[in-house]
Amino acid sequence: MIEKEDDMGRGEKTMKITSPDQLQHHHRFVDYLYWNLFFLIHVIAAFVAIVRHSPGWAVTYVIVGIGLATLIYRFQCTHCPHYTANTKGTRCMFLWGVPKIFRPRPGPLNFFEKIVPFIAGAVWVLFPLYWLLLEPTLFILYWLSIIVLFLTIYRYECRRCTYFHCSLNRAPQDLQPQDQSE
Repeated sequence: MIEKEDDMGRGEKTMKITSPDQLQHHHRFVDYLYWNLFFLIHVIAAFVAIVRHSPGWAVTYVIVGIGLATLIYRFQCTHCPHYTANTKGTRCMFLWGVPKIFRPRPGPLNFFEKIVPFIAGAVWVLFPLYWLLLEPTLFILYWLSIIVLFLTIYRYECRRCTYFHCSLNRAPQDLQPQDQSE
């Protein structure tokens, strides 16, 4: 059930999740397309800035991106319900049909597994800054797209996420299972 709330007297209405049915139990292929197209905005901006000044570093950027994605896939995604589900390939908002090459590990993440996405994300975001500073328009596009991407993920995914062990999960506590050791 969705309740509409007045947002501090400003006349704006916000949606509050009040039912487990509103949690994001499954992603659709269109979700994957949407999020990947959204993600590609900053990737393309960074790649164009780098390739204009150093094609070799552009190749390095792609290789680093694949490596960082693999680290996140191994340490974060293998705990996620979308990964541990009984399907041959991953069916999540960023990875669709990717083979499950790592053993599923349902349950809580340890400290190292929790910090991997933050470190990988920081490397990914900071890596192209030198070249982006040489291209002011792409620099602005890059940061706007990253900010809007993260705000949108927070607003539409983290609040409905069934990956309760994720450090970014913002689903209401009353909708989360009491025993989260599973």
